[in-house]
Amino acid sequence: MSTTGGNADPLAALGSLPGVAESVESVRKAVDRVYGHRIMRRRSNAITSEAALRGARGSAALSGADWALEEVRRRADFSGDDEARVVGSALRLTAEAGQLLSIWRQSPLRVLARLHLVAAADEGDAVGRPRRDGESVTESAASAAAGPPLIGLPLPSTAEVEGRLDGLARLVIAGGSAPALVTAAIVHGELLALRPFGSHNGLVARAAERIVLVGSGLDPKSVCPAEVGHGELGRAAYASALEGYVSGTPEGMATWIAHCGRAIELGARESTAVCEALQRGAA
Repeated sequence: MSTTGGNADPLAALGSLPGVAESVESVRKAVDRVYGHRIMRRRSNAITSEAALRGARGSAALSGADWALEEVRRRADFSGDDEARVVGSALRLTAEAGQLLSIWRQSPLRVLARLHLVAAADEGDAVGRPRRDGESVTESAASAAAGPPLIGLPLPSTAEVEGRLDGLARLVIAGGSAPALVTAAIVHGELLALRPFGSHNGLVARAAERIVLVGSGLDPKSVCPAEVGHGELGRAAYASALEGYVSGTPEGMATWIAHCGRAIELGARESTAVCEALQRGAA
């Protein structure tokens, strides 16, 4: 999707695409079910913490490190191998995202740079800045070892990346009337399509989606981890829906937004199950 056009609020128009209004309403109902649970009134911090852990696990799985939840919970050292480093990156991003909410609406590009810095950690001078001409892009060593790249689309030029990131930043700063689902899906999709950094673009894109969902007020306590849903829906569905986004067609855009909406619903369902387990005293 081009984010450099002249429409004063181009994201709002996406809300009228076929099926999008229904996705927005379905997401709202799923989120309301979690927030209406009696456990949320007494132990919301516990639900938030568990959602963060499960969301990080789901995001890492899409980036090539598909660990069991209990292994993520048990492990203290994430420096041992490529998969461990991916899981560690996902956990750090989930923690960092909550600290960047106030900065996002004023300086989204600064937030993206920070997210990449947190994810990539010690990967040299390419950390925390957009890729340059001639620099390669890989999600992670673990992702490369897992097989063909999750995002196999042509890589945009650095000039295109710069222009579209600037356009995306202007849209975020300007705000608008688009539903949170639409804005989150566009931020997520645009970052995946552009792959602006040399590594960890998927992890960063999903963390940015989380920031939008929390900062918009749709999920202020961050208890509906879309990353869980993206992981549950699987790599093939994720890549296929992204192709729709990149096509720029109304049908393709609606498919991507609906896919993101379904992921949020599944994340909300996961936290509802956690609430039920806590209520039974089983977790």
